[in-house]
Amino acid sequence: MEHNLVRIALGLALCVFPQAGAPPQKEHNDKLHSDVFVPGNRSENRIAREVRHELLSLPYYGVFDDLAFRVDGSTVTLLGAVDRPTLKSDAERVARSVEGVTQVVNNIEVLPLSPMDDQTRMAVYQAIYGQSSLSTRYGFRSIPSIHILVKNGNVTLEGVVANQADKDVINLAAKGVPNVFSVTNNLQVENAGK
Repeated sequence: MEHNLVRIALGLALCVFPQAGAPPQKEHNDKLHSDVFVPGNRSENRIAREVRHELLSLPYYGVFDDLAFRVDGSTVTLLGAVDRPTLKSDAERVARSVEGVTQVVNNIEVLPLSPMDDQTRMAVYQAIYGQSSLSTRYGFRSIPSIHILVKNGNVTLEGVVANQADKDVINLAAKGVPNVFSVTNNLQVENAGK
């Protein structure tokens, strides 16, 4: 059975199709529409579309969170990291409400409460989205396309960017923020390698 992993990022979906025993390969695809989803059975595709919609509709899901999920039959496994415990429980609640879902495994990490991490989040946000070229391209969406996760001073960037130059500029901006110990840049370049 195919396992579908969908990463929720500003209306963008990340799909992973692991081969048996192989590590999953990530591929962001922002051209993914509800009528052109992932290969698999109809029920899993419908569940994936509806779970994705419900997660994107969560009122407190934002730039400092990263949600993903996998559908295996009627089981939904929630993944990612959030900065509010209530977002983790809200994600589980809305996933359970989708017709056809019989089980939800909630593996979402709640990032530790830390005033220093909160300051770092805001500083990294300002360093990235404060640049007019990046703000214009990525910031004017209901959920910005670059997600900033901070855990104990370590920054992880998730999402999709238009080109390698933007990815590099964003990486440098994040690394230049005081009190950032490391930056893991998981940003995917749109249509890279195609």
